[in-house]
Amino acid sequence: QVQLVESGGGLVQAGGSLRLSCVVSGSIFSIYDMGWYRQAPGKQRELVAHITTIGSTNYADSVKGRFTISRDNAKNTVYLQMNSLKPEDTGIYSCTLYGRTGNLWGQGTQVTVSS
Repeated sequence: QVQLVESGGGLVQAGGSLRLSCVVSGSIFSIYDMGWYRQAPGKQRELVAHITTIGSTNYADSVKGRFTISRDNAKNTVYLQMNSLKPEDTGIYSCTLYGRTGNLWGQGTQVTVSS
C-alpha cells in the first residue's frame, strides 16, 4: 500500500521560511513525477510545484523565485522549500504522486503565514 506522509508545516511570520517534506512508502518513488498542491480556505486546490523523475521543475507564477521543489530518491522524499512567505501562501499543502492510474495524495500539512 502506497503512503505519502507530509511534515514541516506550521505558523510563520510573513517573510519567513518553511521546508515541507513528503516521504513516500510502498512504491518505487524514483519512477514517478511528484507535486505539491495547496488549498486555501474557500478556494480550490491549486498546483504549487511539480518535479519530474529527472528533476525538471515547474511552478505556479505566484511562487516562482520563492519556492523550490526538490527530491531525494535515496530517501523516497520530495521537499518544498518556501522562502519569503506571504499571508496569501496560507493553506493546507499536500504532496501528490502522479501514478499510472491516477494521483495518490498525502493527508496534508497546514501552513499559516501571519502578517
